[in-house]
Amino acid sequence: MSLRGAIAVVVMLLLLSAISLVWTRHEGRVLFVELQALEAERDELNVDWGRLQLEQSAGATKGRIERLARDELEMRRPVDVEVVLVEP
Repeated sequence: MSLRGAIAVVVMLLLLSAISLVWTRHEGRVLFVELQALEAERDELNVDWGRLQLEQSAGATKGRIERLARDELEMRRPVDVEVVLVEP
């Protein structure tokens, strides 16, 4: 192999190395942007989860259940004459 051939091989390897470096950095940036988007989505989902937990706890309060039973199911407390005690 001549000196020119060796220099050509070294130049080719140098170019391949440079292209590989540029490609690797580009992929790193793309993956970093994707990571940031996923973290933002995670944060939004955590906010939604907290809101849903608050809604669930508010929806299960005793006062709300009584109001729904009275208003939507038309339930009421029985008067004394409607109560029948059954003994075993």
